[in-house]
Amino acid sequence: MSAPHTDVEQVEAANTAFYEALERGDFEEVSSLWLTPTDLGVDEPYHDPADSGVISCVHPGWPVLTGRGEVLRSYALIMANTDYIQFFLTDVHVSVTGDTALVTCTENILSGGPAPEEGAELGPLVGQLVVATNVFRRTPSGWKLWSHHASPVLAETDEDGDDDQHVNGVDPDNGPLA
Repeated sequence: MSAPHTDVEQVEAANTAFYEALERGDFEEVSSLWLTPTDLGVDEPYHDPADSGVISCVHPGWPVLTGRGEVLRSYALIMANTDYIQFFLTDVHVSVTGDTALVTCTENILSGGPAPEEGAELGPLVGQLVVATNVFRRTPSGWKLWSHHASPVLAETDEDGDDDQHVNGVDPDNGPLA
């Protein structure tokens, strides 16, 4: 077993690789970073996902997705419908216990969709603030994602303490909140 500080560094690297692959739209890399039954030493053709190691994912506003098929399909859909995405991770905290690691972070997301008119390069950029929990499992080939759960942050926009809040750090009238 590796030293605790080395485990933390390896988990941080796996977490960073996940977000970088999303930014590049590299579906194959994203797929390779998720846990498989084979990673757990389970014979995949005879594997019942409820028995061990089923992966799960919750995107903001989505229901729980379970199993590689559902989870990876969701990333394929997101990548197909997002022309630009960049993650600025803050408040990253890594905790490792045995063969399981927990990463909590704030995803400061900048994204853009398809251009609204022909000739334009990209649609308007939108900022989002999301908190995420990523659970990793140690495998013979390194740390793999077991679960990703992301939730939008409700951000107050009025200094006076008004109860007016905007979801995802975006004011529908004025765009991303600073």
